[in-house]
Amino acid sequence: MQDIAPEALGMSSERLNNINLKLQEYIDQKQVAGFVTLVARDSEVAHLETCGYRDAEAQLPMERDTIFRIYSMTKPITSIALMMLYERGKFQLVEPVSRYIPAYGKTKVLSEYGYMGPKLVPQNPPMTIQHLLTHTAGLSYGFHYDTPIDDMYRRSIFRSETASLEEKIIGMAELPLRFQPGSAWYYSIATDVCGYLVQALADMPFEDYLEEYIFRPLGMVDTAFQVPADKLDRFAKLYQHNIQDRSFHPYEGAPHIPWRDYSQPASAPSGGGGLVSTITDYWQFANMLLNDGELGDARIIGRKTLEFMTINHIKPDLLPLAIGLNVIPGRGFGLGFDVVIDPAQTGVTNSLGNYGWSGAAATNFWVDPQEQLVGIIMTQLMDNMLPFQQDFRALTYQALID
Repeated sequence: MQDIAPEALGMSSERLNNINLKLQEYIDQKQVAGFVTLVARDSEVAHLETCGYRDAEAQLPMERDTIFRIYSMTKPITSIALMMLYERGKFQLVEPVSRYIPAYGKTKVLSEYGYMGPKLVPQNPPMTIQHLLTHTAGLSYGFHYDTPIDDMYRRSIFRSETASLEEKIIGMAELPLRFQPGSAWYYSIATDVCGYLVQALADMPFEDYLEEYIFRPLGMVDTAFQVPADKLDRFAKLYQHNIQDRSFHPYEGAPHIPWRDYSQPASAPSGGGGLVSTITDYWQFANMLLNDGELGDARIIGRKTLEFMTINHIKPDLLPLAIGLNVIPGRGFGLGFDVVIDPAQTGVTNSLGNYGWSGAAATNFWVDPQEQLVGIIMTQLMDNMLPFQQDFRALTYQALID
């Protein structure tokens, strides 16, 4: 990697150096343990740098092959996997989910909540696979406290450490939906349901499907739902942001994302947030996206399918997107990716049509088809309130000189 000068790619070496200079400030101020960053253009890596530590207490430095919990950066991979099956004629996007997971045909919708308890009504319209891929299905995560449904999620089988993927997804069909499918955008376990759909439609374990049809063809050798013993020394420590003094401390788990031992196999591989990966592995995936679904001899997804996945599918009256109180201006959502629909409203340098997503531990990536640009930042910081993702994006774009 990085065997070509950034100037040959229309980027300034001197300006790219500003990325590490800025990110080092966060490390020097004891706000973040460390980072690995990658910038590529025209499928060539212009910048791949490390700073800080993968384990601050042990003074173990970040490396290019450091393994990270990518959490929700799993979602684009799962979405691609499901749409690969769409390309094989296994389903149609507008089909009800209940056609393939019958339990969801019985799932009710919360209409109102009064002193007599919840009032539940039938789905109208039925939840479709497109609703799942766009987070408009009415499902939740249990992160928030504004409805009794989220409390049900926190006490549900979805939190089980021993239930199988099938048991979890079918079990969650017993809980009411927050709203009628298609009537709102709400971030949820929908992509975990997509992972189970991959398993059901392909008639093979979800994790095996990803390995055979995505990871192996793309050479993603360190991406999996488990970190084997011989790779644990490369696994970054997970930290949590302290909002009061803007410092970090070791993460010990929270109700929204419990602690998980990644040295052990996952009982229910999570299509919504279960993968670990390296920046070089995720670059293989992002480079495939940049190349319209193909990398080397491997055609993962069709060009037109990917184009359809990376346009906005959210109706204007459901915008702006928000996760809790955090509004996401200027962006819509496609099938598994956020999509920039108004660069000016995003508040950071952007291009129309950029797409990507983030992970709970402050990892982030984007693909810019206009500029033929990819940016990836990896760290391990939960509950992050610091603007280093925005810094990284701005400092990437300021390095463009051609």
